[in-house]
Amino acid sequence: MSIALDPAASMPLTEHLRDLRKRLVRCLALVALVFAGLFPFAQALYTLISEPLRRFLPEGASMIATSVTSPFLTPFKLTAMCAVFIAMPLLLHQAWGFLAPGLYRRERCIALPLLISSIVLFYAGMAFAFFLVFPMMFGFFASVTPEGVAMMTDISQYLDFILALFLAFGLAFEIPVATFIVVWAGLADVATLRRSRPYVIVGCFVVGMILTPPDVFSQTMLAVPMWVLFEVGLLACGWLKRPGQGKEIVAGL
Repeated sequence: MSIALDPAASMPLTEHLRDLRKRLVRCLALVALVFAGLFPFAQALYTLISEPLRRFLPEGASMIATSVTSPFLTPFKLTAMCAVFIAMPLLLHQAWGFLAPGLYRRERCIALPLLISSIVLFYAGMAFAFFLVFPMMFGFFASVTPEGVAMMTDISQYLDFILALFLAFGLAFEIPVATFIVVWAGLADVATLRRSRPYVIVGCFVVGMILTPPDVFSQTMLAVPMWVLFEVGLLACGWLKRPGQGKEIVAGL
């Protein structure tokens, strides 16, 4: 008896390395192609991404560039990051094509939905941050600006700030996938995670405190969705079989 694997999993090491190189080249080409298509719109992209802050600037105020190269490099960096985000489904498809042959059939049945879910959840986290968190957060910051202080934000620092928050919220929205993997791998069961709920809630607020600006509002806007998504992950684990069940064994192979 032997475990049923994809025939491609038995390829020699050199073949795997050639396949890896081919897929890496494809990934670079995909990102470069998307970047080339977006670059003519680099300035418009920055205008769009800075809108949540600019709407709260005082009348007549504007963002500033404190470095000579910032007016070019900042939109360039934003375009490069957008190219990676847009190409991410295709990049993960290439990663899946490389890893899938080494997985058991049951593992492939679990991994593919998790991969798709992780992409959707990451984008959902970014959208949540841009459309809901940013307007409220920047409105709060503008409202507490001391009298006599001009709010003039550097374009490069602003981009670094929002990219960090995009990453934080995108990763936070991966909690259902992480919870599912923990249960599926047998590291903990649903009952144990439910008993740990108070610690999870505290952990969500600690993570929110670390990853967001030092105000209670921003921390809460990250911590509460993390807790809700943890509960969603527990619900998704309700139908999951224990690891080892359903391993596909094919006799005589």
